[in-house]
Amino acid sequence: MAAESWLWRWGWGQRCPGRPGLPGPGPGPTTLLHFLLLLGPVAADITDGNSEHLKREHSLIKPYQGVGSSSMPLWDFQGSTMLTSQYVRLTPDERSKEGSIWNHQPCFLKDWEMHVHFKVHGTGKKNLHGDGIALWYTRDRLVPGPVFGSRDNFHGLAIFLDTYPNDETTERVFPYISVMVNNGSLSYDHSKDGRWTELAGCTADFRNRDHDTFLAVRYSRGRLTVMTDLEDKNEWKNCIDITGVRLPTGYYFGASAGTGDLSDNHDIISIKLFQLMVERTPEEESIDWTKIEPGVNFLKSPKDNVDDPTGNFRSGPLTGWRVFLLLLCALLGIIVCAVVGAVVFQKRQERNKRFY
Repeated sequence: MAAESWLWRWGWGQRCPGRPGLPGPGPGPTTLLHFLLLLGPVAADITDGNSEHLKREHSLIKPYQGVGSSSMPLWDFQGSTMLTSQYVRLTPDERSKEGSIWNHQPCFLKDWEMHVHFKVHGTGKKNLHGDGIALWYTRDRLVPGPVFGSRDNFHGLAIFLDTYPNDETTERVFPYISVMVNNGSLSYDHSKDGRWTELAGCTADFRNRDHDTFLAVRYSRGRLTVMTDLEDKNEWKNCIDITGVRLPTGYYFGASAGTGDLSDNHDIISIKLFQLMVERTPEEESIDWTKIEPGVNFLKSPKDNVDDPTGNFRSGPLTGWRVFLLLLCALLGIIVCAVVGAVVFQKRQERNKRFY
């Protein structure tokens, strides 16, 4: 297995040749120090493809059980979802379809990495296809809705693989991958492709590929990373990297897709979840991780923006302390400018005296 382990750059690297979908994360010797400084004490052989790190109760792997039925062990289907021997089709290439698949078991891992082997394809050309896939880690499961076949105002994490630009003024290039964290107070705006609630995103040309396409999502110590392998090169490409993300344990993994006036086949071939072996302090272990509110540290809590119709993360009201600090900074700025001005004036006066 060591010979098949991945070579890492910035914590990610090449996937094992000949073993599609198997991960091999783990800092290599050239990046170990960097990795430890950023993420704290982490075991060197995390998610290296060994079965001991694969959490089968949260994974969907061929050969599937229950082919031809409406359910399978550990996973529930909904809507237009169809299970075949080769893939789980969330929607066929037909208009106005919605489908989803959800894991039975809540996940109580604090640090995890998910690898998704997927395929989006159809007969539509150029922009005549839609709408895309959403990957979920949320409190509620099997709730249909308008957001890629699942509910709006969700609690948790969503990764959107969007294939159709609803906003004609956008400068984004589609297909586009974006991330959203919500505690139930934010609504996904389809007309703007979720731009107001997006934390980060990247362009990713994953539609109608002749080869396998993969997405990896890692969450560890508040750091959320999304990588893609779309070029058939057996290596990961950086897409999203965010720190300060707060996600509770006890939520459910799922995937959903939807079509409207335009359509595509949205297929999930496999979902593999791996446990990251991360050492934590006694203080961290004493926290009730099921009570954490989903959020991001560098933004205000979404509940503080419920009165904002655009869903923008705005600054809160100016409190007494904020007013005091602003006035203090302004006063210090004025004093500094006055001192600098006086010094410059005095220098000019001395220079002028030399000519007399």
